[in-house]
Amino acid sequence: MPAVWTALALLLLPAVFAADATLDEVIGRVEDRYAKLDDLKASFHQTAFNKSLDQSIPAEGTVYLKKGGKMRWEYTAPTPQQIVSDGRSIWIYTPELNQVNVGEAPKMLAGPAGSFLAGLGRLRAHFTVRFLNPARKTSDEGNYVLDLRPTRPEPSLSRLVIEVDPRDWLVRNAEVFDQFDNTVRMRFTKVTANAGLPDRLFAFVAPKGAATVPLEGR
Repeated sequence: MPAVWTALALLLLPAVFAADATLDEVIGRVEDRYAKLDDLKASFHQTAFNKSLDQSIPAEGTVYLKKGGKMRWEYTAPTPQQIVSDGRSIWIYTPELNQVNVGEAPKMLAGPAGSFLAGLGRLRAHFTVRFLNPARKTSDEGNYVLDLRPTRPEPSLSRLVIEVDPRDWLVRNAEVFDQFDNTVRMRFTKVTANAGLPDRLFAFVAPKGAATVPLEGR
């Protein structure tokens, strides 16, 4: 066999095996991947659907995540907004209102949704997991589609559906359901793992003159 065909076969081999993976194998790969992640950066496109209003609102931006409950969501559209947490406090800054909402991160981000890295690193501990469609395990893009039900449902998280790329076992699409069947769909692109994100990225200093308003506890 020519060398080029040997190389091509080796490249295709992981995808062939991945297509036949069992649920336990997929869960194990995802848990192992996220357990070894220190940080993650990605662009995101989001659509939030409010069932009672029958209204969808698109948004986009960049997300930064780091172990220890650290996160930074920078929304660029439809209006700028920042959601930042250092694991202890959480700040939501809305430039249009010149207002910062401040709360305690452990209270506001309780449950598996609060720490994306930790939650997916321990899928079996936080969720009941199945394939969304056992007869067709992957999406049209070739991602595994998992239906996650929290062992302890929260008002803001009653169900989570994720699509995992078998090339690196990272989430590319996610859909969050709350107890009222409102949904948030997210698509992640330009995903970079373990880039060495600095802790200062997750610290927030309120702009001069911004009003500070406490967040209500959950």
